[in-house]
Amino acid sequence: MTPPPTTREALLDAAYDAAVSGDWARTRMLDVAAAAGVSRQTLYNEFGSKDALAQAMAMREVEEFIAGTRAALEAADPDDPIEAVGAAALYTLQRAADNPLLKAALIDDSSGLLSFLTTHGEPAHAAAVASFTDYYSTHFPDLPVDDIAIAAEVITRLTISYLVLPTDVPAETLAARLADVARRFLRKETFDE
Repeated sequence: MTPPPTTREALLDAAYDAAVSGDWARTRMLDVAAAAGVSRQTLYNEFGSKDALAQAMAMREVEEFIAGTRAALEAADPDDPIEAVGAAALYTLQRAADNPLLKAALIDDSSGLLSFLTTHGEPAHAAAVASFTDYYSTHFPDLPVDDIAIAAEVITRLTISYLVLPTDVPAETLAARLADVARRFLRKETFDE
């Protein structure tokens, strides 16, 4: 039996439902609290403001993306860091194409949700970079730390740019491009000797 969601999860679920319905700009904190079955004060005690609630909602989504990306990395060839980048990028791009929250953020300019990937996106960016860095430092300890840092930064920024500025280029092609960028930063020639 699944345990009931915590108050925080119930509030994030209610906020998510409002956001994906395309009504985030008009959603009031009272609406979110009522949908979660708690008082408005409970919501304010948990998050403090609508922006903080939106940030937490965005970060929960980012954490799910990172978990899936991590699984894609782990499933990739353990001896090929470039294949791992491609697999993680492909997972992220394919999952983003069907993600209701990202779609809502891209479609509704008035919602302000897109800013949590752009102008207010530092927490999401930092989490993705940290995950990339941790994976590569752990699995490929012979890679230069500076190369990992640069690759993590560039690959994360490029992936986010593909998410917020979608293209008709297939996800497989974009993932291959990101893997090629990684090849340049991660000095693949070290692994070909």
